[in-house]
Amino acid sequence: MTTTPSTEIAFTPSVKAVQERRGSRGAYRRLEQKGGWRTTVIPELAAFLADCNSVYFATANTLGQPYIQHRGGPKGFIRVIDENTLGFVDFTGNRQYISTGNLGENPRAFLFLPDYANRRRIKVWGTARIVEGDAELTRRLMPEGYRAEPEQVILFAIEAWSINCPQHIPQKLDAADLAAALERYRSRIDKLEAEVARLRALLHPGPTAIRGDGE
Repeated sequence: MTTTPSTEIAFTPSVKAVQERRGSRGAYRRLEQKGGWRTTVIPELAAFLADCNSVYFATANTLGQPYIQHRGGPKGFIRVIDENTLGFVDFTGNRQYISTGNLGENPRAFLFLPDYANRRRIKVWGTARIVEGDAELTRRLMPEGYRAEPEQVILFAIEAWSINCPQHIPQKLDAADLAAALERYRSRIDKLEAEVARLRALLHPGPTAIRGDGE
């Protein structure tokens, strides 16, 4: 029995024709012979998600019109439900509901997860569905202590995922991570300055007062 490689989700006949014409088809054919991209959550993906606070979520309507919206939250806000499913709380926003409406007529969806600090990105293909009114699921997925209003939950069924090469990814640092690093350096500098002052005092003690005979 022949298993369809997971890369078929992106490598349509049109895409393969371009790959053939431009010389990359051979490399991707070998990837296909190995089964294609991964289709389940492995520790590497779980660790990436645990450190992720930003994702671009793509949907399309039945006319094929694509739409990409940013979703963010505290690190780890995208949770692993099981080896085939991711989930995250959808917080109240501008209430256009384009992604929600698109998923109501076309479940195909895509996640683009950037890691600018380490110049990495992960792409995830699959289907998504909206879950409304499930208080228990919302409670499970809601980031602890995050001050945002949950509106619904998005469950994402993974069909394939891959890691891109780091070419052309600009290196950017998260402001919160940078602030934490600077605070560690400031604390270290304060301790070193205090130690320098202590050593100077030992090496160069102040003048000793001269006592008179009657004292």
